[in-house]
Amino acid sequence: MANVLDLRRRIRSVKNTRQITKAMKMVSAAKLRRAQERAIASRPYSAMLASVITSLKRRIEVIDPLTGELRHPLLRTRPEKRALVIVVSGDKGFAGAFNSSIFKAAVNFLDQNTDKQIDVEAIGRRGRDLFRRRYPRAKFVENGEQERDGKSAPRPERQQRAGRIEVTGDHPDLLEKLSFERVRELGAEVVARYEHEAIDAAYLIYNEFKSVIQQRVVVERILPIIKFGQHDVSALHEMSAEERANAARAAMTSGVTVEPGEAEADIKEFEDEAKKFGTSSVDYIYEQTAREIFDAVLPRYITSQLYHAMLESVAAEHAARMTAMDAATNNASEMIDRLTLTMNRVRQAAITKEIIEIVSGAAAI
Repeated sequence: MANVLDLRRRIRSVKNTRQITKAMKMVSAAKLRRAQERAIASRPYSAMLASVITSLKRRIEVIDPLTGELRHPLLRTRPEKRALVIVVSGDKGFAGAFNSSIFKAAVNFLDQNTDKQIDVEAIGRRGRDLFRRRYPRAKFVENGEQERDGKSAPRPERQQRAGRIEVTGDHPDLLEKLSFERVRELGAEVVARYEHEAIDAAYLIYNEFKSVIQQRVVVERILPIIKFGQHDVSALHEMSAEERANAARAAMTSGVTVEPGEAEADIKEFEDEAKKFGTSSVDYIYEQTAREIFDAVLPRYITSQLYHAMLESVAAEHAARMTAMDAATNNASEMIDRLTLTMNRVRQAAITKEIIEIVSGAAAI
């Protein structure tokens, strides 16, 4: 059995650890509040953009009467032989099952689609490290020309595939300082790959964040565009009742709201109004052709989906880290209580032993 000195050292060590986990919990709670505000503030833009495109689709002939094909390549569907999977993970650890749930959903999707050639784009350091270990990296050579923003630019050409699944790119620092401009570059690349038929579909795997107690990992198809304003979800993983209870307890002790506030209620009302805009009976006259309008709006719609998903993923990561650090702090407190009880018993046993020795010595005299 450990002596009193060793137990005191362990108690002091656990107390120091508890201070660290408590500080990390409060930092994550502060970051969560800011990330939650950004995610909520981006919803009206996404809702209105979807309503605008829905309105355009109702007023513009989507199918060209001369060729009988859809006017824009992003609306065309074809057999899925090559797919792109964008996996949005976290940059750091200490977030409980946040990253492992995303990786599990990604691996299940890859295992279920064995008849496709899949390219993986990893968002976040954790995803980059995992997919680099598991799958080969795609190799490209600068060969060929393509039109980009009206200018001729070299288009990288892929060498022979090293496997059915390859990592075509990673963005480890994108979530650290998330900006719409950088996400737009990624969205333009995804759109270009679909238009050049390098891929037949694009999927997005991320943690959808509604509130601290309403999160789920979803596998969503973003290309081709089938229905505007609706999530084409093929798989999802909901939070368990225990996870929701732990998240609610952590939020209450950190000063984070669990129920929707006034700002969220106002945004919900705005989203309802945006849906009415897409179904209004007002007619419009467009100066541009249908292709020009779709060229300007559809890539921005894809970018908004990516940006909104990353904002929600950042908020979900902070919520998961806050919950994990709250559980670690509680476990440390329980461990301190157990160690303190054990130390008191050891000290009491030592005192009892000394008293017996003194009494026995006195009786022998």
